[in-house]
Amino acid sequence: RADAPVAGKVAIISGGGSGHEPMHGGFVGMGMLHAACPGEVFTSPTPDQMYEAAKTVDGGAGVLFIVKNYTGDVLNFETAAELAYADGIQVQSILIDDDVAVKDSLYTAGRRGVGTTVLAEKIVGAAAEAGYNLEQCADLCRKVNQYGRSMGMALTSCTVPAAGKPTFDLGDDEMEIGIGIHGEPGQKRMKMVTADKITEMMALEIINDHAYTRTVREWDNDAGDWEEKELVDTPFQAGDNVIAFVNSMGGTPVSELYAIYRKLAQVCADKGITIVRNLVGPYITSLEMQGFSITLLKADDEILTFWDAPVNTPGLRWGI
Repeated sequence: RADAPVAGKVAIISGGGSGHEPMHGGFVGMGMLHAACPGEVFTSPTPDQMYEAAKTVDGGAGVLFIVKNYTGDVLNFETAAELAYADGIQVQSILIDDDVAVKDSLYTAGRRGVGTTVLAEKIVGAAAEAGYNLEQCADLCRKVNQYGRSMGMALTSCTVPAAGKPTFDLGDDEMEIGIGIHGEPGQKRMKMVTADKITEMMALEIINDHAYTRTVREWDNDAGDWEEKELVDTPFQAGDNVIAFVNSMGGTPVSELYAIYRKLAQVCADKGITIVRNLVGPYITSLEMQGFSITLLKADDEILTFWDAPVNTPGLRWGI
């Protein structure tokens, strides 16, 4: 941010490999991130990048790292947190692991971090802007992650420039369900069906996802070490209010996303779930991949307050 460091305010930092624009660099600005750390395409940034970003934007109230669950990102942000703490910076690091498609994948141990990342950056960034302290920002980010679930699909793979070829091959009449944002193959491959059919299938997989229990590592500033916490994500149920996020993987036009959102709204209504806010567009891309992802985030009053708060970034702007 041009105005960083902001004295007395918690600084929010995220990052990861390039190729997903506008995430994360497009979300730096008032009401969202204070800094973003980009790596090479689909490659984690280095601990030094993250550490230097933390030093640059720390306004004395501490720094929160929002970390997608990919092994390289996790390890490097952990190292950066230790470096920042050793330099006298209070730090917290919260993992995003919302992808219901797979438990383990090419880049992860556990569920991948996908669509909920952007929602967390918006909500927690607004909370920091409003004066939440470091512990409150971390608690809110953890809650957003536990309340969010996502799933993606693709009609084509993407081509990483360094490789010069698609990461997987699909027939003209095939689709890949449960893909990752780095071009990872999904949980299954199937013949082409209508947009309504695939939207319904993915929405139901998200809504019907079981309780998810796992152990995560978070930094303890008092102990100066990592502590393990067991987290449980509870399933969606009738009566829930949600924020619905329909995202293009890069090659799917917004007009098609609107058709997907229409069916998603119908499925949610049939399940007694009310969409109270929405976001539709290309916010987490995978180079030129044709496909989309769906994210549902259970929304309480605290989450909605900060979702509605003003934001002014290149990639997201309202209320100003």
